[in-house]
Amino acid sequence: MKTYDVRSDTVTRPGPGMRKAMAEAEVGDDVYGEDPTVNKLQDMASELTGTEASLFVSSGSMGNLIPISLQCGKGNEFLIEAHGHSVQHELAGVAALAGSLPIMVAAPKGILSPALLEPWIQPDIYYCAHTRLVVLENSHNAAGGTVYPPAALKEIRAFTRKRNLSVHIDGARLFNAAAASRTDAKTICASADSVTFCLSKGLGAPVGAMLCGRKELIAEARRVRKMLGGGMRQAGIIAAAGIVALDKMIDRIREDHDNAARLAKGIARIDGLSIDLARVQTNIVYFDITAKGRGGEEFAQQLGARGIRVLSVAPARLRAVTHYGITADDIDQAISTLTDVMRMDRQPVPPQS
Repeated sequence: MKTYDVRSDTVTRPGPGMRKAMAEAEVGDDVYGEDPTVNKLQDMASELTGTEASLFVSSGSMGNLIPISLQCGKGNEFLIEAHGHSVQHELAGVAALAGSLPIMVAAPKGILSPALLEPWIQPDIYYCAHTRLVVLENSHNAAGGTVYPPAALKEIRAFTRKRNLSVHIDGARLFNAAAASRTDAKTICASADSVTFCLSKGLGAPVGAMLCGRKELIAEARRVRKMLGGGMRQAGIIAAAGIVALDKMIDRIREDHDNAARLAKGIARIDGLSIDLARVQTNIVYFDITAKGRGGEEFAQQLGARGIRVLSVAPARLRAVTHYGITADDIDQAISTLTDVMRMDRQPVPPQS
């Protein structure tokens, strides 16, 4: 039985071309800045984002922690949407390691605006923590993969400049956001002082993320990366996968969006399931079980037994994420399986002897 794993786009595996590039990568000691493959990857990331410099880091979490540490700092506050990844899924590193206080601002569909941010900026008086930074997640995972329209980003950028605030974009799925908003990464990144994007999600690399920004910021970020244990020596072996990802995998991301839309429309037709189609803008699909007596974990297990792996995120809520390796035919099979499982009578729990 074939298994279709749509728990996340982190489950992708490098294809033959990526594996070949990794095996043949020219390497050096990146702590000394001497790994040519890492240097090439960093140059490519800067070119794609329109930034002065870039740094290869081990993960998106590290890529968010470093710029928050540098641009907010100990004893200061940053504003972030209430369900942002940096405060919900990164082990409170911003508080424990950066010493920065996140102020969580609820926003419709995860999209912040100057009007929502303004009331949370602290007055510049000595007994208040200073507001230093705004963190935007684009696309926004927990909100369903929603994206900031380019005009909204420009409004926030103009607002933060007036208030002397820095902007960091958690662009774990930056190229998904660019595809969905019909723009490019440079346009998105022009509204920020720093941006992080993952190589290991829709781009299909096995590990790594990029932190991009001004030269001075990235130079200091290299020091903080080392402090956090992120000094990787002959890192060209994994950076080579990132080069293939940036060179070959960006354009195909639209296929994932098409498959997510196909899946979402199929779910909308299944009795006992509910979905907000307006939130399915990229490759992330959240849906709810409305049928009585059906739980999310139980439903996920029943699907898994039939080869469809989804993620249970709440008592009656599940997530599916389309990615490289999942085809339109796979989506049709998933919809058929979802339909069959929803029609199943709940199996009674046998009495204990």
